[in-house]
Amino acid sequence: MATQLEVGQNAPDFSLTDANGKTHSKADFAGQKVILYFYPKAATPGCTTEACDFRDNLSSLSSAGFQVLGVSPDDAEALQAFTDDQHLTFPLLSDPGAELAKTYGSFGEKTVGGNTFEGTLRSTFVIAEDGTLSDVEYNVDAEGHVARLREKLGA
Repeated sequence: MATQLEVGQNAPDFSLTDANGKTHSKADFAGQKVILYFYPKAATPGCTTEACDFRDNLSSLSSAGFQVLGVSPDDAEALQAFTDDQHLTFPLLSDPGAELAKTYGSFGEKTVGGNTFEGTLRSTFVIAEDGTLSDVEYNVDAEGHVARLREKLGA
């Protein structure tokens, strides 16, 4: 498993493209609060639950000053289909080879349906206006995650 990050550390830089080919970089959000969440695969049950939960709570998160970005190893086509199917209203970023997930410590061994393999782990990072991590959550449970996060962030 990759080294996990901690609150107070500088958030690692990122520069990934969304389903439309637009690049989103950490520098683009300087002076803003960002919720950067990693999920294993678009259109799977847990990932759909989590993405729709972020979608349904986006206005309260935005009102509290948070930008939301989802990150998975999916390609642009899969991200676009997921966005369209679920009417998602925030960017989903493609992390081919899970390189950013590895940098954030969100990659490792997991077991699904009795099969053990390595992949992106469900986790969430809140990046403060100064670029440091103000919240770090690994092994996130998709169900109820956004409600718990909103409570913690006062959003």
